[in-house]
Parts: sequence; structure tokens; C-alpha cells
Amino acid sequence: MAVTGAAGTIGSVVREALRHEATRLILLDRVPLRPQAENEDVHIVDLRDAAAVESALAGADRVLHLGGVPDEAPLPDLLEANVLGTHHVLEAARRTGIERVVLASSNRVTGFYPAGHLTGPQEPARPDGLYGVSKVAVEALGQLYADKFGLSVICLRIGSFEPTPTEPRHLATWLSPRDAVGYIRAALAAPSCTRFATAYAVSANTRRFWKLPDVTELAYVPVDNAEAHAVDVSEDLPADPTAPQAGDGRRGSLGARHRADRALRH
Repeated sequence: MAVTGAAGTIGSVVREALRHEATRLILLDRVPLRPQAENEDVHIVDLRDAAAVESALAGADRVLHLGGVPDEAPLPDLLEANVLGTHHVLEAARRTGIERVVLASSNRVTGFYPAGHLTGPQEPARPDGLYGVSKVAVEALGQLYADKFGLSVICLRIGSFEPTPTEPRHLATWLSPRDAVGYIRAALAAPSCTRFATAYAVSANTRRFWKLPDVTELAYVPVDNAEAHAVDVSEDLPADPTAPQAGDGRRGSLGARHRADRALRH
């Protein structure tokens, strides 16, 4: 089993959870990693280097692809890290005979649907920024490799991954660490007959605006609910069901939005 982006926020949690379940756990990231168990095999790899990616993934049977730019950024950066990097992972999987690739997509793929609309993965993409556009391309690559080469690919549209909800939007979008690991385990272990699937990875939030996966396709039922933390989240105004699911359209800091605006202008 291999994990790209293993030093990241989600990658670190998954690494700890999967370490005891894999005979060999191959870990890739651009930053230095140290093995923390005898079965860990670490590689410092830039996902833009196709040969290095293929070499590092040799011998893996499944890949969890978390690596890439995780937020709004100039389009050239997103294309290189997210789209080209994903292509290299999928191509390495095809060339080395890897059975399953789980791709980290994002809820930002459909961020411009209204908050009052319960959105399913089969509805057309409505990205709320350039980051979302890059994840649309990631999913399209996964579909291509499933259709053209028979690779088994599952795309997880990850919600707001946080230890606990910290803002009003999280009451709908929160993905707890426990549920994140549960979804990832289920995606890695889904039947090999699953050729391609897309699912929202979100906790069982009462206010969620994404459909939970069909258990016949992804055998995991989330257990956490952001409502348990609602008393700790400040809500100034009632939720507007006509507002975009992305909130005010900003992802991260105002500076990130400004970077996106510059990318759009240029």
C-alpha cells in the first residue's frame, strides 16, 4: 500500500491508522520523512517527476493519492501539482499493475450549488474556484484511466477535515479524522469489480448538503456529527439556503482569494 502526501494533515492521520494494517507501507512526500515502523518505506518525491513516482510506487498494490496543492492558488501551480501529479500517479499505477487508486478530490468541485440543495456525486460539476477546477480535472483523469485502461479508481470528495468544527459552515461540511480514516479504508478495500466511483467523504452531519455514499458502493457509514459541537460554533445569522455551499466563495485567507484573482487575470 502507498500513500502520497504522507506528511500532510490527512496523510499523517492516515499513516498512523494504516501502519498496523499493511505489510509494507510506502510513503511519498516532497518533504523529508523518517520511517516510524519497520514496515514503512519512505521516499522524498516530487510528483511532477514521473520516473521518480513510478520508481517509488513499484511493488504497491493500492495507492491513496493525497499529494498536491490543498487550497486556492495560481492556476499554473494547481495544474502542475494537482493535475500533472495525479496523471503521473495514475500512469505509474497503470504501468506497474497497481489494482486500486483512491484519489483525494474535494467538495469544492460542487461549491456553487446552493446550500439548500442536497448534492450527489453524479450531478454536473460547479467548482467555486481554480482549486475546484483542478479537482474536476483530477476526477476526469481517474475516469479516463478507469474507462480506457481498466484501472479501479475511487474519488473521495473530502469535506472540511478538522479535529472539531470551528466555523458555521463546518456544521454542514465537517469530516472528522475518525470518519476520514473510515472512508479511506472503505475506498481502499472496495471490491475490485468497482471500476470507477465518486463519493462525498463527510461526517453524518445533520445539516450536511451532500449525499452520503451508497453502502453497496462504499461500505462505510460515518459516525460523527458536527451538531454535537454546534454550541461551540458561533452563528451570527441563520443559514441562507440559496447561498453557495462554498460560503462566501473564499477558501482560506483573503490572500488566497487575491492569488486566485491574479491567476484569473493572467
